[in-house]
Amino acid sequence: MAGDEWTTMPLDEAVQINPRVLLERGEVYPFVDMKAVDPASRIVGPSEMREFKGGGSRFMNGDTLMARITPCLENGKIARFAAPDNQPMGHGSTEFIVIRGKPDVTDNDFAYYLTRWDGVRQYAISQMTGSSGRQRVPTNALTHLEVDLPPLPEQRAIACILGALDDKIELNRRMNETLEAMARAIFKSWFVDFDPVRAKAEGRDPGLPKEIADLFPDSFEDSELGPIPKGWKVGCLGDIIEIHDSKRIPLSSRERQKRQGPFPYYGAAGIVDHVDDFLFDGIYVLVGEDGSVVTDTGKPVVQYVWGKFWVNNHAHVLKGTGGISDEYLLLLLQQLYVVPFVTGAVQPKLSQTNMKAIPVVHGSPRVSQVFGDIVRPVFAKIRAMQDEVETLAILRDTLLPRLISGELRLLDAERIVGRCV
Repeated sequence: MAGDEWTTMPLDEAVQINPRVLLERGEVYPFVDMKAVDPASRIVGPSEMREFKGGGSRFMNGDTLMARITPCLENGKIARFAAPDNQPMGHGSTEFIVIRGKPDVTDNDFAYYLTRWDGVRQYAISQMTGSSGRQRVPTNALTHLEVDLPPLPEQRAIACILGALDDKIELNRRMNETLEAMARAIFKSWFVDFDPVRAKAEGRDPGLPKEIADLFPDSFEDSELGPIPKGWKVGCLGDIIEIHDSKRIPLSSRERQKRQGPFPYYGAAGIVDHVDDFLFDGIYVLVGEDGSVVTDTGKPVVQYVWGKFWVNNHAHVLKGTGGISDEYLLLLLQQLYVVPFVTGAVQPKLSQTNMKAIPVVHGSPRVSQVFGDIVRPVFAKIRAMQDEVETLAILRDTLLPRLISGELRLLDAERIVGRCV
């Protein structure tokens, strides 16, 4: 039950649905594609700059974009538009419903969390019409949903509490992206572009501590992959990996009631479910085996996972061996072009045999070991921050429905979360 001073009204009176935004036909504005919306992120930026031709959705900075088509809405594709500094207006997919707070009725930040609330999202899903696989939410269906609204000061406080959690989640994600980009840049410099070797060969300072610079040769030699540092060798991916595929068991062989447990269940490209049992415990690198095998750039689909988890038969489960860290293996795989080793026109597949045969340059064991020592603590920080993200997301998702519905009043929420600043 909603508390005192709350007001019940139709959703289309509580918020603005597809509010009018004036864009000039033929002008270029930020454009948001449905693929750009990450269900785990509160914000979405432009996919590109695109000419406005008169169709599609239109929105302002801070507006909420809610997918109206299956399965995007079921997957939680709801985010706020983050406009570039000089372009407050944008346009996007026809499959967005745009939602904005209404002056003197709803705070715009609160409107976003109201839209994410299952009371709105699940209602929208229940109203979908159309042929199987292409069902959509009719915009006028939302006019029949009534919602309970707290007074504006309480709306702002609720949005502040939930927003503080989302702010920390976004900060952790950005820090992790930066840390991984730094590790990737060092890997590329050492093991792809051979920058330290080139610098030494040209008589330049490689810009590394002497004890590390001394590990690199000062010349190149020819190989079947082109010039490589002298003393390094061309081998195969199979030389430096352990394959743990034999431990995988199809989830279909397990009882249905064991689904929706605490452990992530990975497919070829990401988490597809949660189960109450696990096959692996530790740090591993997953590589897509069939279905989702290669990216648009021809690189393998790679996941860096840790903790207790389950894997289906669509992903290879790998660890580094022979002094190769799992982090080195991850960064190496992100650089490889694997299209020639993928078979199957209808169902692409990267078999164990083909994967192991992919040629790679093996640096000296000591260089690989030092690199692993450098990036291992970086990835330990990444794992810690990602674990915190998941904890914060659980807290946010627990509080959101209770706050939006009025089950949990503001004073209770402040005691749980702490002072909102």
